[in-house]
Amino acid sequence: MTDTLVANPENLKKAADYLSRVDAGLAAVIARAGIANIVPNKNYYQALVESIISQQLSVKAAATIERRFLDLFPGDAFPTPGMILEKDIEELRGVGLSRQKGTYIQDLAVKVLEETVRFNHLDALSNDEVIAELTQIKGVGIWTVHMFLIFCMGRLDVLPTGDLGIKNGIHSLYRLHEKPSPEEMEKLAKKHKWHPYESVASWYVWHSLDNKPAIS
Repeated sequence: MTDTLVANPENLKKAADYLSRVDAGLAAVIARAGIANIVPNKNYYQALVESIISQQLSVKAAATIERRFLDLFPGDAFPTPGMILEKDIEELRGVGLSRQKGTYIQDLAVKVLEETVRFNHLDALSNDEVIAELTQIKGVGIWTVHMFLIFCMGRLDVLPTGDLGIKNGIHSLYRLHEKPSPEEMEKLAKKHKWHPYESVASWYVWHSLDNKPAIS
């Protein structure tokens, strides 16, 4: 079982207090923002399907397509992998999904049914192990898994170095001459002693831009 801290009110309060002490750049943001709003969602399968649907779309557009996607299936429950595989790509395209995203969702369904991807053991894996397992799914890259680790699993020690909002926020908040590379972001996090609360520090960096992402 991993010993990674997970989001809950107590841990998020500890993170805010700790980061306020060790990082003057974040302290003012924390004073304005209060406790970070990270609420784990244990429906991992549904969260990944929704994250594929929402890739590169506005929140409004993603919500519209997801609603049409759900309307393809009977009942109120989220469609199972088997139900998704009963639909062909043209039916998925008909609700606004691109052919590529339709293929990605079907690939996820296949891997769940074949147990190449298993959600019931993710909580026991390290962040790197979760990344290795979930990036087997077509269309699921490291950025998607970083967002999944933070906003779905509630892991508090994730630094999403590929996220543009984090790059922009760090660039502005720490008054850097240029946008940081992933390696520079890792060095900055270490310098400012973010560990073991990198996810929470990232949430405050996003908040400083009023640009908080979410797995939807």
